Amino acid sequence: MAASSRTLPQSLRHYLVNPAALGYLAVVAAVGVWVGLDMLLVERVDASFAGVWLFIVTAPTSFLFVTLPGELLLAGIAVGAVAQALALGAAYRSARGRAARRTSPAGA
Repeated sequence: MAASSRTLPQSLRHYLVNPAALGYLAVVAAVGVWVGLDMLLVERVDASFAGVWLFIVTAPTSFLFVTLPGELLLAGIAVGAVAQALALGAAYRSARGRAARRTSPAGA
């Protein structure tokens, strides 16, 4: 099997720039904005569980970081979002590749 001529940044871009990965990252960003606005604008007597939604939308990867302290906990959200987007992008590229091979003309 021949080695790929793509560099790491090119490979990451290949899997992150497609509708599935970008849509997922948009959902994560929207939830992040909602959580941020909830923390800043809503006054409560008790705690809010809004921050848990960031872990839910980036699960299961972000759950690996739940036991870490401080900023490493928040890094889990970013790592989880990118890992899930890469997985969705790879699945999207794979599905599109199979569909293109299936519909290509026999003589091509």
